[in-house]
Amino acid sequence: MQHSFEPDYRYVVQAARNIRPARMPLYEHIIAPEIMERVMNERFAALYDGDEADQREFFRHYCAFWKAMGYDTVSFECIISSAMPGSGSLYSHSAPAIQNRADFEAYPWDEIERIFFERYAPKYALLQEALPEGMKAIGGPGNGVFECVQDVVSYESLCLLSYDDPELYADLFKRCGEVFVRIWQRFLAQPYADAYCVHRFGDDLGFRTNTLIAPDEIRAHLIPTYKQVIDAVHAAGKPFLLHCCGAIFPVMEDLIAAGIDAKHSNEDQIAPFSTWVNDYGDRIGNFGGIDLNLLYFADRAAIREAVASVIRGSVDRGGFALGSGNSIPDYIPVEGYLAMIEAANEFRATQI
Repeated sequence: MQHSFEPDYRYVVQAARNIRPARMPLYEHIIAPEIMERVMNERFAALYDGDEADQREFFRHYCAFWKAMGYDTVSFECIISSAMPGSGSLYSHSAPAIQNRADFEAYPWDEIERIFFERYAPKYALLQEALPEGMKAIGGPGNGVFECVQDVVSYESLCLLSYDDPELYADLFKRCGEVFVRIWQRFLAQPYADAYCVHRFGDDLGFRTNTLIAPDEIRAHLIPTYKQVIDAVHAAGKPFLLHCCGAIFPVMEDLIAAGIDAKHSNEDQIAPFSTWVNDYGDRIGNFGGIDLNLLYFADRAAIREAVASVIRGSVDRGGFALGSGNSIPDYIPVEGYLAMIEAANEFRATQI
């Protein structure tokens, strides 16, 4: 499926700044390269881990996909936790690298920044080189502090530490937060940061009924670090988009006060997208709208109607970019994803 839209990243910047753009932008947090391969009928995902020539070819295909689907931006991030020695508790359920104070003191915190930039700076530079005219990127260093801590401690152990050793619990967030801020500050000073028009990280703070740790702990241990990064992003002249899953309503006012410009991630079983738009759309942009379960289970007609409904309820409410409420993982049927894109682009064509 090809579209004739000429990309213009400024539409996404306006939406992130909670301004209604002349043409509604599309947005996805992540699209699995395997989905891109099926849509484009080209194999390129494995090139990401190849040599420089392979990676250059990967980013050529990767960026071409976003343009072909009608996006104005390319979403790309490299996650910080993957550069943390011994990580894997969150994503791979491996044994925690840090289980006590001795582990914490011995952990190579000062190595994370070096590992991150040695591993990922070349990829950011190749992305910048591959961006089509009119397009910029959304993202930067991925993960938030909560996810990074979980990836070396595990969620279960973290919860136990909050009772068994509250001092270590607080120190984990503090030490990881310091590394997190340094990585972001260094990233924003690099030439390839100019390839980005909106910066973001994702930190999933909630589940379907509540936050994963107490709201007061989020306020004490996480949001101050978020604010340091958000302030640095703003100082660089860019808006900041927070990707955060879950029922995080108890801390939404705190996140807005910290300076987020826009927010992504929604699930209909938590609240309809209209709740986010109606409650917060006067102050921040809202990205997403289409529940992932719909894309997986519903037929083409139902997906198209859902897209039309979300657009009707959101497009006149300041900053809005349409996409899935989470991401497009490799198990989502291509037909479901394309039904959403087709319906959205039909509406966008009426705005030209």
